[in-house]
Amino acid sequence: MIEDLLKKLGFSEKEILVYLTILENGKISPASISSITKIKRPTVYSVGKELLKRGVITEDVEGHGGYFVALPPENLETAIKKQEKEIAEQKKVIKEAVEELSNIPKSKSYSVPKMRFIDEYNIKDFLYKQTPVWEKSMSVAKDTIWWGFQDHTMVEDAEYRKWVEWYWNRAPKEYKSKLITNDSDIENKMKEKKIENRTVKFWKKDSKFTATNWILGDYVILFMTKQRPHYIVEIHDAVYAENMRELFRNLWEIVDVKP
Repeated sequence: MIEDLLKKLGFSEKEILVYLTILENGKISPASISSITKIKRPTVYSVGKELLKRGVITEDVEGHGGYFVALPPENLETAIKKQEKEIAEQKKVIKEAVEELSNIPKSKSYSVPKMRFIDEYNIKDFLYKQTPVWEKSMSVAKDTIWWGFQDHTMVEDAEYRKWVEWYWNRAPKEYKSKLITNDSDIENKMKEKKIENRTVKFWKKDSKFTATNWILGDYVILFMTKQRPHYIVEIHDAVYAENMRELFRNLWEIVDVKP
């Protein structure tokens, strides 16, 4: 029973055996512990040092080889408090490390991409909640344009179209879209509504886009609505986003599109 409890407190099997031997004898030499437990003497010394660190035993250096002396069992509580303090210090270090690492993606020469997969069940809430995050990133990147291409099936879905109209009816004036999309009845009707700041150009080629790809600040969004289940992949990578943005800046000007 006591062995199981000590294991739950993080004691190893050898630590338990040595600790209980010391506790039963009160004061005992490493040589005697080795004889009783059949653990090699160098290992006994090593285990004893760990128990000293835990604060459950002390050391009497008198005599040849010295002795390990058991402290009252109540000292286990002190040992746990020591561990809690160490854990608290580790959490503090981890928090500082996370803050430092979070700055790495802002570098233009190196980035640590962060990816999220959003399933169809959560897409609607994700779009409304994440839009302000994308806006903020676009502001920091000093490019408030929604670049990319768009599959027309995205706006054919009533819920997604509702979000598109909601966003562009509330978006700050400096935010605009420059999206290349498929010619479709829905997009033509949306164009007739003349939603301010939302600009699309129709792809003149016979081939059609079968996915949606937006570049928003440091984010690249892949939105699949061609078939069920729908899903979004959000990539947070400053370097990748900047490369894609530069591509679409040039593509917007030179691509053969239907006005």
